[in-house]
Order: sequence, then structure tokens, then C-alpha cells
Amino acid sequence: MAATSESSPVRIALVDDDSGLLKVMERRFEALRWDRELLSYAPGPDQLTALRLHGLLINPSLSGIEYIERVSVALPGLAIVAVSPPVSVADRVRALRGGADDWVTKPCHPEELVARIQAVLRRRRIGMMVGDDEPISAGQLTIRPDRFDAYVGDEPAGLSRKEYELLRQLASAGGRVLEREQIYQRVWGYTMVRGDRSVDVFVRKLRTKLEKLSPDWRYVHTHFGIGYRFAPEQVDGDTTLPVPAAPLSAAEGAAVRLGLAASS
Repeated sequence: MAATSESSPVRIALVDDDSGLLKVMERRFEALRWDRELLSYAPGPDQLTALRLHGLLINPSLSGIEYIERVSVALPGLAIVAVSPPVSVADRVRALRGGADDWVTKPCHPEELVARIQAVLRRRRIGMMVGDDEPISAGQLTIRPDRFDAYVGDEPAGLSRKEYELLRQLASAGGRVLEREQIYQRVWGYTMVRGDRSVDVFVRKLRTKLEKLSPDWRYVHTHFGIGYRFAPEQVDGDTTLPVPAAPLSAAEGAAVRLGLAASS
């Protein structure tokens, strides 16, 4: 997906069959000078890619939550905001855990919807600044910002967008422990609700994928009652040997990108 900056025009698609909302948001987007596509159907990933969007506003009542899950996997760089009539908490949670960056319940004020989009894009822009754009080498892993995934050689871990963002935040912390509340704020963009176990669930999923890809190494460590720390440690019998994670040099990063591109 296209990268956004403070000076670049925002490109948005709104997918809904609510003619009133489409008309109002068309005028609002025009006033903001945003490039926009207003659609009454849910386009496939190939069409979304061709549109070079920064963000997608989608009515899950029209597309189904499965659509959000598929698009978030196919286009991990695309910001997704669900805009829907009232639905169950279970549906909202599933969409947010499945790849949506935010959920807005209709009826909603156009200014709130615009503000939500801007907040999501702002968080994503800040997230892209973490650790720069260069790959990070850690143990056997190469963490690839351009592919939203981690690799051992040319084998991907197959991370979801949230799993990748979690890994990137941990790996960019310089070996420091990140508290659960910090992680939630950085990855989900909200203050964590008391009792929410999303961070623990996603850490467990991330560990499973990393240990399957790199079984002789351990990467994410628990600090009970506090949070998590990223440190690549090689498993050697009953002991672990710590190895520091480090960004690759520009030349090394370019070589990694070229190598994977050639193998694709």
C-alpha cells in the first residue's frame, strides 16, 4: 500500500451501500482534497492494490467480517476502518483482532469519521518510523518492514499484520522490557482495558510461529506481571546464549531485499 506522509494526498476508498453516507463523505473528502473511491461493493485485493490506497472504510454488514480478515492478510500495509450499524461486541472484537484498525458505529458524525481515519493513519505513520525502514537481523531472523514479515533465509513466518507490528515494536525496543499497556497502545492504538488479554494472546501466536520457523532460538521473553522483552537467545542443550539484535546496514538490507525478490 502507498506510504503516507504529512504532505502527500490521502487516498481513501469508502465501501458502503448507504447512499446518504456516501454523499456526505464525498463532500467531506473533497473539502479535504483527499483522493477517494466510493463503492457499493467490496473490491478484491487486486483492485485495492491497483487503487494504491492509504485507507479503506468498509461496512462489514455489506462485505462480511471475513473480508476484513482476508484483506488485512493480503494487504498488511492498508489501514482499515469498519463503519457499521450496531452489531454485537463479539463481531466488533473479531474484526479488530482480524485486522481492522478501528470500528465506528453508525449513525456517526462525518467529522468523527474523518478524525478516526486521520488518527489511524497518524498511528501507522509513527509506526513506520520505528527502527527506520531497514531490516533487523536477530538470531536467525530477518525482520522485513517492506514485507511485514520475518524470514529465515527465504522462508517467511507468515505473520498477521498485528503479529508483525508486535514483533517490530519489541525488536525495536533495544532489549528493554515493554509493559503490556505500552505494547497495546503502540500496536492497537488504544488504552488497554483492564483484564484485556489481547497482548498475551498475540505474543503466544507470535512465539509459536517464530519457534516453528527457528526452533533452536527463543526470541520473546516474559517478565511476569510486567510485560515482554525481545532478545534472540540460542538454545544449546539446557542453556540459552543471548545474541544482540541489530539493524542491518544499508548494503546488507539491500542485499536481503534483492535476494528475496529474486526467489519470489
